[in-house]
Order: sequence, then structure tokens, then C-alpha cells
Amino acid sequence: MSREKEQQWSIELNLREQDLGYSLLQQCPAPPGMKRVQALEKQFESDNVHGGTGSSAEKNKQALAIVAKKRAKAMSIAQSPGKQMLMNGFMMYMSGKNLNIFSISITSMAVMNPLKSLVGLNNTFKAFEDPDGKVDLQMPKIIFLGLNLIWLMLGLYKMSIMRLIPTTSSDFAGSVVWKELMEMSSIPPS
Repeated sequence: MSREKEQQWSIELNLREQDLGYSLLQQCPAPPGMKRVQALEKQFESDNVHGGTGSSAEKNKQALAIVAKKRAKAMSIAQSPGKQMLMNGFMMYMSGKNLNIFSISITSMAVMNPLKSLVGLNNTFKAFEDPDGKVDLQMPKIIFLGLNLIWLMLGLYKMSIMRLIPTTSSDFAGSVVWKELMEMSSIPPS
């Protein structure tokens, strides 16, 4: 008895050709991105008709495997500055605060390498780009950018610890204009 009530109140939402709004719906333009979906559906249907289901499923599986490998490799490249940052951080710690050629070269390497990586960001991930747009490189690029910025901040912090960057007011003492005294007195102020 409950099935009869369910069927009585069920509504079919799919339009058929004989329905009133079907022709009006066909005349409306496709929403953005729908052309790509329709092209993929046509390609899938043509593969099923011409090549059979076995070969297209095999091709699809291979394409998905390639996309997964590209994503994994892009993510490993995105995380590589973190490994370099840890190694350089240890080297900067071991070099100390003193100014010598070893500590300056390590600190300059900690500043220059992230800058070079940031400039060549698109070239780094160019090998993983897919013309169809199946490989999403946005998150690996953001991780790569973030880790390089952290690495750059670490190098700048080390430079400020070594007093190579002017960060305090005493660093600007040379540019302070002193007042000229109009009078001089030998009486000490009380």
C-alpha cells in the first residue's frame, strides 16, 4: 500500500520529446564548459562505436595512470624546496653569527636559490602541463611558492642576525643630522 502512495506522488523530472518545454530547452545556449563536456561525450561514443569497449577502456586507464603519475611527480617537485631548506638551515646554524667567507656564501645561497626558483616557477612545472587540462598544477605551484618564500625568509633572517641588513635604528646613525649648538657653556646642567 505504501508503494502505491509513493508512485502516486512521484514526478518524472526528465523531459521527453513530446513534453511542452523540450523544444524551448533545446533552443537555449549551452552553459559555460558544456561544449567541452559534449565534445568528450562524442569522443567517448565514437570510441565505443569504432574501437570497441575493451580498447577504449584500456586507453582510458592508461591516460588516468599518466595523469596520476604527473600529479605525483609535480607534488614531489613542489615539496623539494622543503628538503633543501632543512639542509641549508642546518648549514646556516653550523656557520654561526661571525662574518667569514663560509657563512656569507651559505647565507647568500639561502637567499639566491629561492629567488631563482621563484623566477623559474612556470618552467619548473612546464613538463607536467597537460593540453587537455587534466593535470591540476595549482596546488603544487602554491606549495612550491610557499616553501620558497619560507626559505627566502630564513635566509633574510640569517642575514639580519649577521647584521648584514639594517634593521635597527643604530644602523641609520650615519644619516642622522645633528643640531649645531649656538652656545657652549662650561657650567654643567643641574
